[in-house]
Amino acid sequence: MTKKAFTLAEVLITLAIIGVVAAMTIPTLITNYQDKTWSTSAQVFERKLEEGLKTMNTQQSLAGYRNTADFAAELAKHFKITRICNSNEIASCFNDKINWEVLDVKKNTESEAIDMTTIKNAADLGQEDWNSETVGVQFANGTTGILAYNPDCKENPYTNQFSGISCISLIYDTNGFKKPNTHNKDVRSINAKLMDCGFKVDGTCFSAPFLTGGLSKTECEELKNDLSIKECNAGGTDYWAGAVKACGGMDKMPTPEDLRALAEKLYSTSISSEKTTYNVHLNTQLAIKLGFTPGSSGIFYIWRNDDGYEYHNKGWRPIRFFYPTNTGQGIISAYSNQSGSLYTICKTE
Repeated sequence: MTKKAFTLAEVLITLAIIGVVAAMTIPTLITNYQDKTWSTSAQVFERKLEEGLKTMNTQQSLAGYRNTADFAAELAKHFKITRICNSNEIASCFNDKINWEVLDVKKNTESEAIDMTTIKNAADLGQEDWNSETVGVQFANGTTGILAYNPDCKENPYTNQFSGISCISLIYDTNGFKKPNTHNKDVRSINAKLMDCGFKVDGTCFSAPFLTGGLSKTECEELKNDLSIKECNAGGTDYWAGAVKACGGMDKMPTPEDLRALAEKLYSTSISSEKTTYNVHLNTQLAIKLGFTPGSSGIFYIWRNDDGYEYHNKGWRPIRFFYPTNTGQGIISAYSNQSGSLYTICKTE
């Protein structure tokens, strides 16, 4: 009986092919896995931080601190902090340098190193009117951060919609002191802007995506003329108005056309300006590289610059939604931050 088998040459050729395929695919798989890990870590961290801030709000221990260090000491009772460093010792609690990548969606990535030891007050995190110093913080889960507190923080213990994010500005690294120490990878931000340009779409520069707190009706009324807001919501915390304030006015918010152009890059196809576009595929990895963290259902939202005047009395504000298989313009509750997946981006050029 004749026995059949592979020759040595055939085996070597097969192994060579497998080696080439592995060399081509494994680095991509590793990169995608790392991106997903960082994104998930950021989601978990932000959810736990928000839970801590909400608890402080309920217990009426969120407002009234003269400096960031006092606030951080109270926060440590609700979200475990193992070390607090003053603004002159930031490097003891956080990396002395991070990389800031500006991803041009059509071109190559530009990277710049930022000296984090110079981040000494809230103004260095984009909060010019807070007049408070920063502190470095190390959390028990290994995350490190640079934190600033808003001395004008307002608390509202009688609503479940209150998040407390407007009271803080934070740059954090879910990877601690380990590399890559790169923004939009292991480094993320809440209510903070380090550099004007986070990414570019068709030559237009936008800030890196960040989460913002909201404005009360009173705060909105005081600022609406400066920010070009037509009307403030009847009551409650307005996260859209908080986004307008963070950007410095309506003209710095992305227009529907800006967000349509971004959607075309994220879905790699033509996107309708007015109607919802169906049967498309969101490039989640690219979204993560730009700094977005899609929620558990693969969804995120971005505020846009028209204030939905016809909806404001009903508590709605305008967004573009980014779903795994469709995208379009819509409205969302002004009192919601969608559990950390509703983003602010600001036009910076």
